[in-house]
Amino acid sequence: MPEPKKPAAKGDKAAAAPAGKTDVPPAVENNEPRDEHVPGEDPQMSELTGLFVLKPESVTATKGKDITFVAKVDSSNLLRKPAMKWLKGKWLDLGSKAGKHLQFKESYDRNTKIYTYEMSIIKVVDGDAGGYRCEVTSKDKCDSCTFEVSVQAVQEEQQDNILEAFKRSGDAGEDAGDLDFSALLKKREKKQQQVKEEVDVWEILKEARPCDYEKIAFEYGITDLRGMLKRLKKMKKVEPKKSDAFLRKMDSAYSVDKGKRIQLSVEVTDPNAQVKWLKNGQEIKPSAKYVFESVGNKRTLTINKCNLSDDAAYECVVGEEKSFTEVFVKEPPVTITKLLDDVHTVVGEKVEFEVEVSEEGASVKWMKDGVELNRETAGSKYRFKKDGKRHILIINEATKEDIGKYYAFTNGGESQAELEVEDKELEVLQSIADLTVKAAEQAVFKCEVSDEKVTGKWFKDGVEVQPSDRIKMTHIGRTHKLTIDDVKQSDAGDYTFVPDGYALSLSAKLNFLEIKIDYVPRQDPPKIHLDTSGTGNKNTITVVAGNKLRLDVEITGEPAPTVCWMKGDTEVAEAEGRVRVETRKTLSSFVIEGAEKEDEGHYSITVTNPAGEDKAELFIKIVDVPNPPENVKCTSVGEDSAIITWDPPAFDGGVPIKGYLMERKKVGSARWTKLNFDVYESTTYDAKKMIEGVLYEMRVFAVNGIGISQPSANSKPFMPIAPTSEPTRLTVDDVTDTTCALKWRPPEKIGAGGIDGYIIEYCKEGSDDWVQANEEPVSKNQYRVKGLPVGEKMLFRVVAVNIAGRSPPATLGQAVTIREIMEHPKIRLPRQLRTKLIVRVGEKVNLVIPFQGKPRPIVTWFKDGALLEDNTVGTRTSDKDTILFIRTAERSHSGKYTLSVQIENMSDSADIHIQVVEKPGPPIDVHVTEVWGFNVALEWKPPKDDGNCEIIGYTIQKADMKTKEWFLVYEHNRRPSCTVSDLVMGNEYSFRVYSENICGLSDEPGRSKNTAIITKTGLVHNRAPFKEKDISSSPKFTAPLVDRSVVAGYSAAISCAVRGFPKPKIVWMKNNMIIGEDPKYLMQNKQGVLTLNIRKPSLFDGGRYSCRAINDLGQDEVECKLEVRAVQEKGEEAKK
Repeated sequence: MPEPKKPAAKGDKAAAAPAGKTDVPPAVENNEPRDEHVPGEDPQMSELTGLFVLKPESVTATKGKDITFVAKVDSSNLLRKPAMKWLKGKWLDLGSKAGKHLQFKESYDRNTKIYTYEMSIIKVVDGDAGGYRCEVTSKDKCDSCTFEVSVQAVQEEQQDNILEAFKRSGDAGEDAGDLDFSALLKKREKKQQQVKEEVDVWEILKEARPCDYEKIAFEYGITDLRGMLKRLKKMKKVEPKKSDAFLRKMDSAYSVDKGKRIQLSVEVTDPNAQVKWLKNGQEIKPSAKYVFESVGNKRTLTINKCNLSDDAAYECVVGEEKSFTEVFVKEPPVTITKLLDDVHTVVGEKVEFEVEVSEEGASVKWMKDGVELNRETAGSKYRFKKDGKRHILIINEATKEDIGKYYAFTNGGESQAELEVEDKELEVLQSIADLTVKAAEQAVFKCEVSDEKVTGKWFKDGVEVQPSDRIKMTHIGRTHKLTIDDVKQSDAGDYTFVPDGYALSLSAKLNFLEIKIDYVPRQDPPKIHLDTSGTGNKNTITVVAGNKLRLDVEITGEPAPTVCWMKGDTEVAEAEGRVRVETRKTLSSFVIEGAEKEDEGHYSITVTNPAGEDKAELFIKIVDVPNPPENVKCTSVGEDSAIITWDPPAFDGGVPIKGYLMERKKVGSARWTKLNFDVYESTTYDAKKMIEGVLYEMRVFAVNGIGISQPSANSKPFMPIAPTSEPTRLTVDDVTDTTCALKWRPPEKIGAGGIDGYIIEYCKEGSDDWVQANEEPVSKNQYRVKGLPVGEKMLFRVVAVNIAGRSPPATLGQAVTIREIMEHPKIRLPRQLRTKLIVRVGEKVNLVIPFQGKPRPIVTWFKDGALLEDNTVGTRTSDKDTILFIRTAERSHSGKYTLSVQIENMSDSADIHIQVVEKPGPPIDVHVTEVWGFNVALEWKPPKDDGNCEIIGYTIQKADMKTKEWFLVYEHNRRPSCTVSDLVMGNEYSFRVYSENICGLSDEPGRSKNTAIITKTGLVHNRAPFKEKDISSSPKFTAPLVDRSVVAGYSAAISCAVRGFPKPKIVWMKNNMIIGEDPKYLMQNKQGVLTLNIRKPSLFDGGRYSCRAINDLGQDEVECKLEVRAVQEKGEEAKK
């Protein structure tokens, strides 16, 4: 983090940024440097701590100029981007006021990981003065800083150099024109306004209109506007101003949430009076938004669906009188209701990230890997779309550079998604086929690929084909064609199409059919010239479903033979239709338009003439894309994976299945994510990288040599959840003749599925036949298996069960013999009972003492060696422990209690000593044994009742016989005697002593039988006859009660002081009602200082409290007002 620099000294410019940076200083005016600070204030020393690297500083701005504040935040230790707020005063969020006057800017440095935030005030006005605050938050971290803005008028520059005042008229140069002495004319000095020495700001505010409050506050340096409004409200309540037109006026301010309704109401004196409602001085007309109501003396203005434009000052006018108020509209945070989805795509595809927010018209900020995306920086690559509450980020053509994380931010939430882009594979939708043509005919090679933007080249025998008048190459959409007109012998060969940029080629052969004309006899048997690659009589022709088949068969024979095409036993007619026969003199063509599965079968062609007959058979096979796979289901799930299985398609399209493609999506989302780009051959797939606890759906595509099938039906929703790990620390807790008690600890790894319960199983040693002990899973970590055979050795195991299934079992290491074991009785006395138990009188005694032993032992209690038969002492015994309890302890309960547990002839016992104590009695025989100088020797005897415990000390107090006020001399004095020193000569003293044990001081002291008189040694004073002075006086309060304001729930106290003789009686009252022995109040009187303590006051404890002092000579009284205010939550304060 850069080191902070100290603010510049007076006369310097604003403090510079940290070393090595060239950013704008925290506060700089665009046209004039800041050369002075606010009068009467020292330059602000901003020590950079917390999240801030650079904080804004207080400045004095010139009216009409621009000013900029800069704050820098170090994000190197933050998990997410920090959020910055600029505030004025304590509550006004300046982010909602952004516009021409207030402008905000944010930037991020990737190298230093520092965010820079700027706030600019354009053309400063007087209203911009005051206190400002900027807050930065990031998750659980927060930091803030404050700064002040003062506004001064434009100062006229003075002529420091008199020579500059001599100017010549004209523009020709220094010697041209006449001298102009007008600049030397004396200027009239501005009269400085005399500052009033004493001004009561609150009187000015009480008389001013609410719309002028901010101006007056700025003029007199008040920055806490909310506190000012609260004080004004209280002052108006104390001193209400009478109004002739209004019975009740509006409050000074109202607050309402954006989109809500608010009602402003007043009560007027005259029920028939007409009122006008004004907004910022402009009269409001009734409409659907503003509704006026008049009922009796009440006049109401209702504002429906409040927005930020309704944040204004409102007035109600009746004649010449007005009622003012201000309405503050709070804008709720915008939350994200539909989160972003991850996208997996290929290069060149269009990508859309969609997010839905809680309000229409809300602002959404898009970022990629920490860099903001906007219309200025994104260029043509990204597009931003808004549709109501939906906000969409569109990437026109995805590339590898677009891989990363994308974020959508609102002022109330954020969402993120990841984009993965892979290289696109080119698919061949239709390959080129071999052709056999005759001379002068046309040959057309045609292929179709998946990407219509792909270009390519044609080659013949490895040499690129060049276009000419006879050879043409076309590219329309996804189809590429090579057309050769007037085919020649030289055109025969191998033709290849190679797409540009892909390691792929499509090849086919062009066969040239040369016709030779030979002399034949008149009678020539018919001959079928069928050019196929088949063997034997079963020639096979394969056709892709939907394509066109045209089979040209050359026929020779003289005279011209008759041709008959048959499908099985059905003749194919020579007519117009999808399946037809076209016949010419020496050529018969069999045509199928848009081949279908029903067209598959055995076909035959028969030619006959008088000279003979010829016949050929062939098989036409129709191939297509396969049907979708069937029965897609999830067979098992893991923590972030799932096993998916499916059945092969019922129809493979006539071509073997090459493999499958899988897709998945989250339930409720419309976006499918591809899981593989290369075909997957198996029908079982392990899907990974899923989020535990989220519902998913799967679908599968089948792929053969023709293409990709339609998607299968969606699988049932499934949720990746892993079973828990095995339970831990399985142990045997107890064994009887037919039962065994087990206990264990929960699994170390549980996961999102939680635990539904546990299943306990058992079997005999050497057997694998496990028997389930409980029908329903148990939730506790212990269980007793019942009905076990006596004497058998049994094995036990426990498994945890949740929605994902059973966990691995936790098995006992060795078999357990089912037989109750004799166990010696033993008392496990708790550590605190091994020493003497001291209990005060009146307290409860509840002792729980565990023991062990099998079978269940007999428990007996004794006191001081005798069987316990005291009805005030109760006992309760269970299988494992016994309880001794005394509801109210007394001194008689002290003694030794013995616990005995016995099984047959075996036993164990333990002693418990209980001592019940209380406060001791007072010391006895307190007397003064000797007086010398300013010292007194005092002795006494221990008390008769020591409270059943040792006396640990004494407390000694003295009192002057004149005042009879007691003062402490010694505490915790161990001996029954002491010496009191530093007494005052001429006074007579009395003494009292308290005894002390572990329960405290005795309730009553022991008083000295005689007194001690301190006389002057060696002098004899002849006392004049004593004349008692009358010091009697009526009560008089020397310190009054003071009004107080306290917070509800926190104890408070009010105090005053009184004097008077005889000692006056004190009476406390609330609202003129005497406060009795209420435990809520504690009244104290220490040497005339009176205190009333109120324990945790509530709102009902507010009111007027008074204290009255009374003696025989008179009385005096003082009073005060106590206000109890409710505690405000932090959230409510932030909203205000």
